[in-house]
Amino acid sequence: MTSHHDLLGGPAPAAPPERADAARNRAKVLAAAVELFAARDPRTVTMDDIAKAAGVGRGTLYRRYPDTNSIAVALLDEHERALQEQLIGGEPPLGPGAPPAERLAAFYAAMVELLDAHAYLALGAETGGARFATGAYGFWSVHVRTLLQAAEISDPDALIDPLLAPLAAEVYQQQRSRGLTSTQITDALRLLAHAVLGTSSSDRAG
Repeated sequence: MTSHHDLLGGPAPAAPPERADAARNRAKVLAAAVELFAARDPRTVTMDDIAKAAGVGRGTLYRRYPDTNSIAVALLDEHERALQEQLIGGEPPLGPGAPPAERLAAFYAAMVELLDAHAYLALGAETGGARFATGAYGFWSVHVRTLLQAAEISDPDALIDPLLAPLAAEVYQQQRSRGLTSTQITDALRLLAHAVLGTSSSDRAG
């Protein structure tokens, strides 16, 4: 997965070519995992479940993926990478060129859209404290910190995790289970973005 270290420090070294048999096994593992994660609570899926569904040995599975979280992270990679590219060089307000509050609101909207489509993968990738160890979370953290600094927030680091907390898959699923629509969630997050970043530093000081 693309991490904020890769993006800030230059391209990562090229990986060695993948053998054809390894590529086939990887594709089978990921396809089986998608079906299992979508069919039931991803937190209940085991490595044995995935190996059996993919028709590969446990050793083959463990050589590439240490646990189910890492498989879910790999499945999310393509979707999160596309959003990362938009944040770096896309059109405003998601990309550069809009006020910080508008950019944060656009980021929230894009993340809700991603969760609409892939919440089951996010839930599988974020079990326990795994969410904070992913490269994507590091990237989102850098992005939010940059917006906080642009808005002249005096202590941006203290607000990064609170502003990202509403995007946790468990929070999203809880809101949807209570009957909230994606539009309602997005509108509420827009209010949050403007409440935190929508005033000038002089207004906050006064």
